[in-house]
Amino acid sequence: MQLNVSGRHMEVTSALRDYVTKKVGRIERHYDHITNVHVVLSVDKLIQAAEATVHASGNEIFADAVADDMYAAIDALCDKLDRQVIKHKEKQTKHRT
Repeated sequence: MQLNVSGRHMEVTSALRDYVTKKVGRIERHYDHITNVHVVLSVDKLIQAAEATVHASGNEIFADAVADDMYAAIDALCDKLDRQVIKHKEKQTKHRT
């Protein structure tokens, strides 16, 4: 899995990059066919936002989250991605049976 982390109106520190890597690694436990993940972290005044696009086998999954704290936004983002990846995996297995 290739992970790209970029920042919009902010500099992505190594601590943020490590935190995103650890949290997005959880998603790979549920579905092995993830090829690319692109995460964009952004700051607009007091709003911290995180958005991600996951390229899975034959599908793109997008999620975004907004919070007062960047770490909380990343947590919410990973929870949303987790649910969507599990749903995608269930759809794939249902069609094959």
